[in-house]
Amino acid sequence: MDAPGRDQILRTCREILAPLVRADGGEMFVVSVSADSVHIHLSGACSGCPGASVTRDKILAPILLAAAPKARLVVTTGPNAPSGATKIEPAA
Repeated sequence: MDAPGRDQILRTCREILAPLVRADGGEMFVVSVSADSVHIHLSGACSGCPGASVTRDKILAPILLAAAPKARLVVTTGPNAPSGATKIEPAA
C-alpha cells in the first residue's frame, strides 16, 4: 500500500475508530497495514469480549474498508498487543 493509503487508514483509526473503542473501555492497536490486509488488535475491555466480532463486522470493517476497499480486515483481541503493534490514541 502506498504511503497516502496507509496514512488515510491510520488517520481513520485515530480520528474515528479509536474514540469508539475507547468509549467502551478498549484500546486499539494497528499491527500491520498492507495492500492486502489491515490487522487491528483490540485489548482492554475488548479483550475476550463476545461482542468483539460485532464490533469488527458492524463498526470497524465498514469504516476501514471504505478507506481500503481491497484490503482484508483481520481483528484479534487479547490482553497483550502483538509485538510491533502501534497503539492508536484517539485524536484530541
